Amino acid sequence: MPKDFSRARRVGEQIQREIAEMLHSESRDPRFKLLTISAVEVANDLAYAKVFFTLLDDSLDIDNVQQALTKASGFMRKQLAKRMSLRIVPNLRFVYDKSIAYGASLSNLIDDAIEADKAKQAGDENNTEENAGRGKD
Repeated sequence: MPKDFSRARRVGEQIQREIAEMLHSESRDPRFKLLTISAVEVANDLAYAKVFFTLLDDSLDIDNVQQALTKASGFMRKQLAKRMSLRIVPNLRFVYDKSIAYGASLSNLIDDAIEADKAKQAGDENNTEENAGRGKD
């Protein structure tokens, strides 16, 4: 079987769907409603799963949310055992995914550079028109 469809990857995708469903429908913690599960990496022996999350609300403290997720990981693991037919349910470790915030900051930098370039071009056009007008006098 190709590596792209390994058991660990399929289990990770299923865990991602199940945890996202648990957090949004069964959780009472309002912080969990404002996060998304961006990816899950499962070890080949299915002993551990690294669950990457991002926050939709920038005002939330990342460490506080991560501690709450770690505290709830035992409950989530029990729920995963009930929902999935696995002999071994991985231990869950939650990690903040910085890639989305990093991508957003890069996008903002690109937008700023484009705006600055447009402003510079508009300024250059105005200077060219003024210089052309002076030459006609």
